[in-house]
Amino acid sequence: MGNSYAGQLKSARFEEALHNSIEASLRCSSVVPRPIFSQLYLDPDQPPFLPEDVKPKVEELDKELVHRYSQNGNLDFSTNQTVNEMEDEEEDEDMSDSSSPPIPYSQKPAPEGSCTTDGFCQAGKDLRLVSLCMEQIDIPAGFLLVGAKSPNLPEHILVCAVDKRFLPDDHGKNALLGFSGNCIGCGERGFRYFTEFSNHINLKLTTQPKKQKHLKYYLVRSSQGVLSKGPLICWKDSSVFSPAKSSSAVNLSGTQDSSRNKNIVKPLALSVQLVGKAFAAAPLSLRATDVANGNANGGRNNVLSSTVSRPMPHSTSPSPGCAAGDQASMSSSGPPKKRHRGWSPGSPVPPPGLAVPVPTIRPSARTEPLLSVPVPQSMLTGILQPQPIPAGETVIVPENLLNNSGVRPVILIGYGTLPYFYGNVGDIVVSPLLVNCYKIPQLENKDLDLLGLTSSQLLSVENMILLTIQYLVQLGPDQIPLREEFEQIMLKAMQEFTLRERSLQISAQCISVSPGQLPWLARLIASVSRDLVHVVVTQNSLAEGISETLRSLNEMKHQQKLPDYVVAICASKIRGNEFCVVVLGQYQSRALAESMLTTSEFLKEISYELITGKVSFLASHFKNTSLGDDLDKLLEKMLQQRGESVIIPFNGDVSECVSSQEAIAMVSTQEPDLDVDTFQIYQPQLTVARKLLSQVCAIADSGNQSLDLGHFSKVDFIVIVPRSEVLVQQTLQRIRQSGVLVDLGLEDNGTAYQKAEKYVVRLDNEIQTKFEVFMRRVKQNPYTLFVLVHDNAHVDLTSAISSSLSHGEPSHGLADRVINCREVLEAFNLLVLQVSSFPYALQTQQSRISSSNEVHWIQFDTVDDAASEDKLYFGLNEYSKSLQWGVTSPLLRCDETFEKMVNTLLERYPRLHSMVIRCYLLIQQYSQALMALTTMASLRDHSTPETLSIMDDLITSPGKDKNGCGHMLVIRVPSVQLAMLAKERLQEVRDKLGLQYRFEILLGNPAAELTVAKHFVTRLKAWRGNEQDDWIPRTYQDLEGLPCIVILTGKDPLGETFPRSLKYCDLRLIDSSYLTRTALEQEVGLACCYVSKDAIRGPIVALDLSEKEHEKANGSENESDELLIDLDRPQSNSSAVTGTSDNGVSSSSAADKSQKQAPSLNFQTVAHSSVDEGTYPSFTDGETLKQECDSLGNQMASSTTSKLSSLSSVSQTFRWPAHSAKDSKALRAALPRIIILSKAAYCLLSSQKSGNLPSSSSLLPHADVSWLSSLRPLLHKDMNSEEQSLYYRQWTTARQHHADFSNQGETSGSRSFHPRRLLLTGPPQVGKTGSYLQFLRILFRMLIRLLEVDVYDEEEINANHTENSEITQSSNDHWPDIEIFSKMSFDLNVHDPKYRTISPVYTEQLSRVKQETSKETKSEEPKKRETVSMMLTKYAAYNTFHHCEQCHQYMDINPAAQIPDSTLHAFTFSSSMLGEEVQLHFIIPKSKENHFVFSKQGKHLESMRLPLVSDKQNLNAVKSPIFTPSSGRHEHGLLNLYHAMEGISHLHLLVVKEYEMPLYRKYWPNHIMLVLPGMFNNAGVGAARFLIKELSYHNLELERNRLEELGVKRQCVWPFIVVMDDSCVLWNMHSVHEQSSQSLEPGGSSKNVSLKNVLQHIEATPKIVHYAILGVQKWNSKLNARKAKAPFSRCHVRDFILLNIDLTQNVQYDLNRYFCEDVDFNLRTNSSGLLICRFNNFSVMKKHIQVGGQKDFVVKPKIMVSDSLAPIMPLQYVCAPDSEHTLLAAPSQFLLEKFLQHATYKLFPKAIHNFKNPVLAIDCYLNIGLEVAICYISSRPHSVNVNCEGVYFSGLLLYLCDSFVGADLLKRFRFLKGATLCVICQDRSSLRQTIVRLELEDEWQFRLRDEFQTANSSDDKPLYFLTGRHI
Repeated sequence: MGNSYAGQLKSARFEEALHNSIEASLRCSSVVPRPIFSQLYLDPDQPPFLPEDVKPKVEELDKELVHRYSQNGNLDFSTNQTVNEMEDEEEDEDMSDSSSPPIPYSQKPAPEGSCTTDGFCQAGKDLRLVSLCMEQIDIPAGFLLVGAKSPNLPEHILVCAVDKRFLPDDHGKNALLGFSGNCIGCGERGFRYFTEFSNHINLKLTTQPKKQKHLKYYLVRSSQGVLSKGPLICWKDSSVFSPAKSSSAVNLSGTQDSSRNKNIVKPLALSVQLVGKAFAAAPLSLRATDVANGNANGGRNNVLSSTVSRPMPHSTSPSPGCAAGDQASMSSSGPPKKRHRGWSPGSPVPPPGLAVPVPTIRPSARTEPLLSVPVPQSMLTGILQPQPIPAGETVIVPENLLNNSGVRPVILIGYGTLPYFYGNVGDIVVSPLLVNCYKIPQLENKDLDLLGLTSSQLLSVENMILLTIQYLVQLGPDQIPLREEFEQIMLKAMQEFTLRERSLQISAQCISVSPGQLPWLARLIASVSRDLVHVVVTQNSLAEGISETLRSLNEMKHQQKLPDYVVAICASKIRGNEFCVVVLGQYQSRALAESMLTTSEFLKEISYELITGKVSFLASHFKNTSLGDDLDKLLEKMLQQRGESVIIPFNGDVSECVSSQEAIAMVSTQEPDLDVDTFQIYQPQLTVARKLLSQVCAIADSGNQSLDLGHFSKVDFIVIVPRSEVLVQQTLQRIRQSGVLVDLGLEDNGTAYQKAEKYVVRLDNEIQTKFEVFMRRVKQNPYTLFVLVHDNAHVDLTSAISSSLSHGEPSHGLADRVINCREVLEAFNLLVLQVSSFPYALQTQQSRISSSNEVHWIQFDTVDDAASEDKLYFGLNEYSKSLQWGVTSPLLRCDETFEKMVNTLLERYPRLHSMVIRCYLLIQQYSQALMALTTMASLRDHSTPETLSIMDDLITSPGKDKNGCGHMLVIRVPSVQLAMLAKERLQEVRDKLGLQYRFEILLGNPAAELTVAKHFVTRLKAWRGNEQDDWIPRTYQDLEGLPCIVILTGKDPLGETFPRSLKYCDLRLIDSSYLTRTALEQEVGLACCYVSKDAIRGPIVALDLSEKEHEKANGSENESDELLIDLDRPQSNSSAVTGTSDNGVSSSSAADKSQKQAPSLNFQTVAHSSVDEGTYPSFTDGETLKQECDSLGNQMASSTTSKLSSLSSVSQTFRWPAHSAKDSKALRAALPRIIILSKAAYCLLSSQKSGNLPSSSSLLPHADVSWLSSLRPLLHKDMNSEEQSLYYRQWTTARQHHADFSNQGETSGSRSFHPRRLLLTGPPQVGKTGSYLQFLRILFRMLIRLLEVDVYDEEEINANHTENSEITQSSNDHWPDIEIFSKMSFDLNVHDPKYRTISPVYTEQLSRVKQETSKETKSEEPKKRETVSMMLTKYAAYNTFHHCEQCHQYMDINPAAQIPDSTLHAFTFSSSMLGEEVQLHFIIPKSKENHFVFSKQGKHLESMRLPLVSDKQNLNAVKSPIFTPSSGRHEHGLLNLYHAMEGISHLHLLVVKEYEMPLYRKYWPNHIMLVLPGMFNNAGVGAARFLIKELSYHNLELERNRLEELGVKRQCVWPFIVVMDDSCVLWNMHSVHEQSSQSLEPGGSSKNVSLKNVLQHIEATPKIVHYAILGVQKWNSKLNARKAKAPFSRCHVRDFILLNIDLTQNVQYDLNRYFCEDVDFNLRTNSSGLLICRFNNFSVMKKHIQVGGQKDFVVKPKIMVSDSLAPIMPLQYVCAPDSEHTLLAAPSQFLLEKFLQHATYKLFPKAIHNFKNPVLAIDCYLNIGLEVAICYISSRPHSVNVNCEGVYFSGLLLYLCDSFVGADLLKRFRFLKGATLCVICQDRSSLRQTIVRLELEDEWQFRLRDEFQTANSSDDKPLYFLTGRHI
C-alpha cells in the first residue's frame, strides 16, 4: 500500500531485484519467494538520494507475484460479509506500511474471522497506549506492563503484560530464554512463544519475531495515574536496534535528512484500521498539502487504497510524493474495519470516498513544490514526515457525536495545516473536495492567455477565504458545494483581479486583504446568510476552531438550528492565515460524505447495510402505512375480502372482478397496432455510416501503412457488449433483422438466424475463450478485414493490471484485456470501433484514439434537415430546454413532496445510506398508491401526486383498451439487493390487491434474462400474431404495449432500448452520489428516444381537464372515436410512431413521407385527444389556435414559433395514445417520456433554465478521470461534441486504474494513438447500432469496389468498312512474319470506339458505303461511353490509393523524409521541328540513377542507358523504356506498374507539365519525371508525345555514340520506346480454339497477363527493327466470342505502343494538337511506307477515370465582364480579324480544332454525308465532323497514298502546309464545282504568301469577308484561315 520508500533505493537496483523476484515467484509453486523489498530496504547503509531516480515500475509487477504477497489474494476490502475468512491476513499484509516491507515473512495466517488491525489484538481489542493510558489494568503477580513497538505504527506503543523473569535486569543480563505473556486487551493468557504472541497482537513482522527487538519500554504510571512510557528495556544489544536503524531505516526525527536534501520523501508511517464501533485511531503524521495533492505522482501508490470499484495495485513500488491524503478519505459508516478508500492516482483531487476515520491526521501547508515528478501534475507535490505532535494541535472528537447531534460533520480541507484527530474519529469525515481549488497551479503562458490571466498567483489566502465564505452563503438549502462550480468562481475572481491590475497598473498585492481586516470582513459576508454560515476565528491553531465547533455540535439541543457551514479561520501571526470548512448541514454533510464514494463502493455499502440488518429500524418504520395501520394485515384483509376473484386484466374498470381462470383465458380480440421487428436504416444513420467509412479511408490514405484496404476482399466482425443479457439479445435482434450477416457473405440465409450468436460477445468470464476463437480467425484470414465493435465502450474502463491487483469485481478490466491486448493492437487486418454515448472517459490526455478518428453523430440543429424525417430525436438537451416551455406538466419533474419526506427520514436515520432510505420510501409510495387506487381511497392524500398519477395511468390504461395494451414505467434502483426487495414487495402488494393480471412487475437485472409471467407472454404473442410457439420476450422492446413496471438495476444502465410504450422513468433514487457527467447523463439517457415530429411541431398546451369535465366535453366515447378517425393522418402502419432506437433500428416501417404536415385540427379535437387519447396533435396554424385557447382561458406556451426543440406540452392528466381499436392507427404518436428526478439531479439538469447553476456538462466527465488543473476555461453547453472532445483531451487525465493510464509517454508527443481505432459517439438511443451495421455493409461494398475497376467495353467501329485482306498468317503464329506482313495493306479506317464521332478516313470501300447510315448518329450530346466492372488481378496497374506490402518500397522511398533524395538534371537538345534548343528537366531519384549515364566530373546528365538489340531475352527485364504522359491525374493516374511488371526492374518515366511537377513529385516520389518546358503548360497531348519522341531520338544518337566507342555497332542499340496512357489497367492474352465437334460456335479464351509478359513477347518479335510501331488491340467483352481473326493486323494502334524512334525519325507528332494526334501520326507513318503492326492476341483494358487527362478547357472570355455568362458555343471560337468579338482565354490551336469539329456545315457543305466526294487534306488529319470523310494525302515524295483516280473532292483543307506542298501537287486533284477551301496559317502574312505560292486564286474564288482568326488576343498568337469556293 502506501510504501513511499522513495528515498531508499536506486531504480536500477530496484528493477533488478523486482525482476528476479517476479521470476522466482513464477517458478516456485508453493513457497513465497524471497521478498525483494527486504533485500532492498532493510540495508541500513543505503544512502539517501533523489526520488527522481525512482520510477514506479508497476507495469512489471506480475499478477502472480502480487497474489503471493497477499497470500490469498482477495483484496476486496468492502466485501459484503461482515466476517470474511480471509480478510484478516490480507489486511495485515496489505495495510502494512512504510516502516516495514509489505511482504510478511511467512507467518501463519490469522484464524478465520479475527481482527488484523494494527494496534489491536486478534480479538479486536485496542492495545495502544493512547487508548489505555487512563484504564486500570489488572495484571497477575510477577508480570510487568511493557510497551511493544509495531513496525506499522511507529508513533504508537502497544501495551502487553510479560512475565518479568523473561525480561533482563538493569544490566541487560539474566533474562530467561523464551517468553510468557498475556494480552491485556482480550485477557487471553499463557502465550508461551513470542512468535505466537506477536501474531496475536498483530505486529505483522517481516523478520523472525524476537522479544528483544520488539519489547521496547517499561510502562509506568505517573502521579496522576496516567500510564506512560518509562525507561527503555535494557536488552544487551539494544544499541543495534536504535530507532535510527530500525527496520525501516528511516530517520524519524525528520530533520537531519531534510536539511541535507530537500527532495526526500519521507515514508509515511500509517495503517488505518477501523474496528467495531470504536474506530479508535492511531496518531498519524500526515500533511495536508499531500492530502490536497491527491497523488502527485505517476507511480501507483495509494496510502490507503483498497476499494473495488477503483481497483488499484497496492503499491509495491516506490512512489515519489506519496499522497498523504489518502487516509483522509476513509469511511466510517461502513462495515467494521474495511472502510478504506484510496484516491485514484495522479488526480489533483482525490475521487470521492466516504468519511475518514482518520487516524490522527496532520496535514501541513507547503507552498513550493518539493518534488519534480515526471507527470503532468508537477505542481501537486508534497513532503511527508512523521513529526512530534505539538500540544493544542489535536482535536478530540467527542463520543457519540453522531448519536447526539444526528450529523456526521464533514471537514473540507482548506488552506493550511489540519490538526490531528483523536477519539471517536468515525463520526467525522475529512473531504478533499475543494482543496485543489486553493492550490493554484503554475500554468504555461499559453494557458494563462487562454484564461485571460497574467499570472496564476493572484489570490491571497485572505481572498480565498472570503471567496469561499461568499460561495457558501449563496448556496441554496438543497445544494452542496461543487468543486467545478467553485473553480469557476475562483477563476472569475482572478480574471477580475487581472483586469483591475491592467487598468490601474498596480500589483495584485495592493488589492489583498490585510490579516487584521480578515475576521470582520469574513463575518460581514457571513452575516447575510441567515445564520447558515458561521465564522470561527482563532489565534493559535485550527484545532481550537474545529474542537469548538464539534463540542457545540455535540452539546446542542435538538430544537436548536444548526448552521450549515462553519468556516474555521486561524489568524496566526507565525504561520499566516489557515482555514477549513466544517459542514454541519444535515443534508449537505450527508451528501458530501456519500458523494465521496464511487458507485461500486456505495453499492457495497448498501448491500453491507442490508446484510448486517442495519436497516431493520427503517424496515419496521415502513411496516405501517402512513395512516399507522399494519400494512401486511391490511393486505391480508383485502385478499380475504376479494376471495378467489381478481381484477379484470383489461378492457374494464379496476372495480370489475373476474375469476383467475377467466383472467388467464382473456386474450385480445384483435391485433393491436404494434409494429415490431421492422428494421430500417434512417438518413442520419446512413450519413454517419458514410462518415465512418470516409474516416477508414482516411486512415488507409494517411501513408503510415497502418491499413491497406486494397489487401482485403471480405469483412467480418464481432460486437463486444457489457454484461447485460438484454443488451446481448437486443444486439442479436438488430443483427438478425438488418440482414448484415447475409450481406457480408458471412452466413447463408438459412443459418444466419442461429449463427448470429457467435458475433455478439458479452464481457464476462467466458469472453476469454470466445475472444481467442475470434483472434484465431483474424490470424487465419489475412485477406479479411475484421471490425471489432466495442459497444458502450465507456462502461468498464478499469485497467487489467489494476483489477488483477485489487481483485475487484470479476468483470473489471476485461474490456482492457480484450481491446488493448497486444494481438488486437498489432493485427493489421483488425479495425477497432469503440461506440459510446458518453465517450468522455475515452477522451483524456492519454486517449488511445486520435481525435481525428472520432466520428460524431450529425448535429440536429436545422429544422430543414429534420424536415424529411418523420421522427426527431429527443435527447438530454431537449429535456433541459423543455423546462422553458412554462407548462403545467413538464417532461422533467422533481417530486418535491417526496424530497420533503426523504429529508425527514434522513434526519431520523443518520447512519444509513440515503439511497436505502429513498428506496424504502419509494416502495411505500408505490404500494400506497396501488392501495389508494383500488381499495383504500383514504391513502390518496398520503401518496405524492406524482406517484399517484403514474400508478393511476398504469392501472387504468389497460382497462380502457380492448387489447390490454398499456404503458411501461421504469424505476431505476442501482443496488441489486434493493431492486430485488422492491420487486418482491411491489409484487406482493399487487398480487394481494388482485392486480396480477393487470400489469407485470419485472426485475431488469443485467445479469439475468427477462422473466415474464406466462399469461403476459401469451398476451404478447397474441398481439404479435405470427410468433413461434416457443417465443419469449428477450428484450425490453419485445414488451411493446405491455402494462408493466420494470425495476432496472445494475451499476450503470447499459444502453438497452425501451419500447415506445415506456412512458415514465422514475429516477428518484439517483441523487448526489451521481456527481459525474457520465453517471448522471446515462441515467437520463434511458428516456431519450425519437418522437413524432408532430409531437414537437408547435407549443400548444393540452387542456388540463379532469375526468368528469372531459366526459361532459366528450359526450360519449364513440363520438370521440369518430372525430379522431376523420383526421387525415398517415395510415401507414402507425408509422408516425416508429422510434429509431439506439442501435438505430426503428420500431416501425417508414412513415408516409409525403404527409409532411398533419392538418390543423379543430379545438374540440384537441380537448378529446389530448385528454383521453393522449396525442399531441400538431397545429399548422398556431395563431388561430392561440385565440381559441385564450378564449377558453387556457395558458399558451411562451412562443408560437414551432422550433425543433419546442415540444408541445402535456398537462397532468394528459394521456398517451390510447390503443382503442379505431383510432389507434390514425393517432399514435411517439412522445417524449416523462422523467421524475431527485432534487439533486433536477437542479443539475434544469440549470440551463436558470442559467446561474452549473449544468451537468460542467461536472467531472467520468469517475475514472480527473481534471488536470483547477484553472481551466468553462465547458460551454453549446459546444458541439467535437469541441467537447478537444476540451476533455486538453483538460482531463486518466486516473491510475483507468485502462488508458499506461498510455503516456514522458512527453505528450510520445503518447501513442492506435492507428486502426475509431470512436463513434452520439447521444443515447440515437441509432448508433444501426449505423455501425450499415457501416459494415458499405465497408464491404467499398472493398469489393476497390477490387474492381471500371473499364471501357465498346465494340470496334467501322468493322464493316474493312476490306478482308487475302494475305493472313496462320492463327497459331506468335509473331508476325515480316515477309507476309509487309504485303498486307494498311487499314486506314479508325476502329477505336473512342473515335466514333470523328471524320472517317477515305478509302475506296468507304466510297461504296451508303451515306444514309451515318445520319442517325447526328447528336449534339456526346454519348456516355460503355463501361463494365472487372475484378483487378495481381497484374494490374494502380493509382496512389493502392498500398500493399510488396510495392510500398516502389511507391515511396522513406516515409520519414518528406521528399526523398532525387536530383534535378537539365537535358538540352536542338529540335529541327521547333527550330530552337529545347531544355527538358529530369528528376531522378537516387535509386534510379543506374539507368542514366553521368559525366565523370560534374555529375552532368549525359544520356539514358539503352540495351542492345542483340541482348539475350532476359526474363527479369524489358528492354524498352516506358514513357507515360500524364496530366491532372497525380492521384488517379495508373502510374504504379510494380505489379503489372511483376516486380522486375524497369525504366518508367512520367512525362508531366512543369506546373504539375510538384504534385506528381509528392505522390510519386520514387518515379523518374520528365518535366516539359514551361511553354508547354497549356499544350495538348501532341506536344508531350512530340517531345518524348524527339528526346528519345536524341538520346538514341547519344547512346549510339557512347556505345560506338565501346565497339558496338550503331544499329545494334535498341531503338524502341513504349508510350503508354496513364489509364491502361490490365492486359490480356487471347488464344483461339479451333472449331471442334462439341462446340459449334468458334470462340476463344483469354487470360490476364502482366505488362511484362506482353512487352517481352512483343520485344521478341523477329526482325523487330523493321517495324515502325507495334501495338495491341483494345479490349472489349465480345473479343472472345467473335470468330477467329488474323493474329496480326496492319492498322491504327494507340493507347499502348512500341515506337521505333529510329525508323520514324522523320515522322513527327504534331506538337500543336489536342485531338486525334495519334490518328494523324499513324497516317503519316503509314504514308512514309513504314510498318504498323497490331498484335491481336493481346488486348489492353483502359480504366474509366473521371478526372484529368485530355479533358477540354473551359473556354472563358479573357476579360470577364460579368460572372453569369452564357456558355460560349464552338462557333464563337473564331471571328473576323480586328473585329470587336469577345476574346477568349484558350490556346488558339484548341479553339481551331474545336471549331472545325462543329463547323462542318459552314466550311464544307458539299462534303456532308457524301463519302464519294471527300475533303482532301494534305499532310494532316483533322477532325472536321462525323459527316465528312477526309482523304489523307501525303505531299512527301515516294509516299504511299490512297488511290484517288476519278475522285472529285468536295473540299480542300490546307493546314500549316510546308514547302513540300506546291502548286503542281494541287493541280493533280479534281474538285467539284462549288467545292470549298480552307487554308490555315500561323499569321496573316504567311496566309497571303501561301495563297500566292500555291497559285490558289487561279481556281478558287476568295472574298474579303472570308478571312477569319481564332478568337484569341494578339498576345496569344491566333491562327488565321481563309475560305473560298472552287470556280
